Amino acid sequence: MLEKIIGWIPALLNGAKITILLTLAAVSAGIVFGLFLALGKMSKNKVINKISSAYIFFFRGTPLLMQLYFIYFGLPKICPFLTLRSKFLAAFIAFGLNSAAYMAEYVRAAIQSIDKGQFEASRALGFGYAQTMALVIVPQSIRRLIPSIGNEFIMVLKDASLVSLIALEDITKITRSIASSAGNELVYLPAMILYLIITAVFSFVFNKTEKHYSVYEN
Repeated sequence: MLEKIIGWIPALLNGAKITILLTLAAVSAGIVFGLFLALGKMSKNKVINKISSAYIFFFRGTPLLMQLYFIYFGLPKICPFLTLRSKFLAAFIAFGLNSAAYMAEYVRAAIQSIDKGQFEASRALGFGYAQTMALVIVPQSIRRLIPSIGNEFIMVLKDASLVSLIALEDITKITRSIASSAGNELVYLPAMILYLIITAVFSFVFNKTEKHYSVYEN
């Protein structure tokens, strides 16, 4: 049995590469897009505010799996030009758009936690709104975002198993293929252990980063 498990490891590690790459790409895109959504939701411009709020409500209020299915299967039905040949690209778009909605709320909360005196001091120095956000508020907010980014990363990492349903060969897809071809469901055990190891490693990294950059450190 041990020999079988060892024989499965290379294939599972190949799946892990897809899982980790998708998670890193989706969360990174989510952070960037989420920042603009957060600023949009905080904007005094009613149109921008409503659009940003509607986006966040939609992607937080609908299942990620349905969003993935719509992007991969539904868009081609609306317009053949929107057909995505790459399963990875479809997954990246779905996960990135979904992550952005959650990150937007994290970013908004982080920005609003900054003391209002920072805004007043920036205005006294002659900074405009954009300069204040870019040079003063957002850099300080990033530190407070680290725990939220870590949580979002772990959630996306686990949710990435959904991409197996569009046949993208992540850990879950490869595990199911091995279980089917080998007729041995024990492959799910090393697969779960692999997920645990990846989660533990990134949790450790985020915890270390949080402690290093914590705003509560003296």
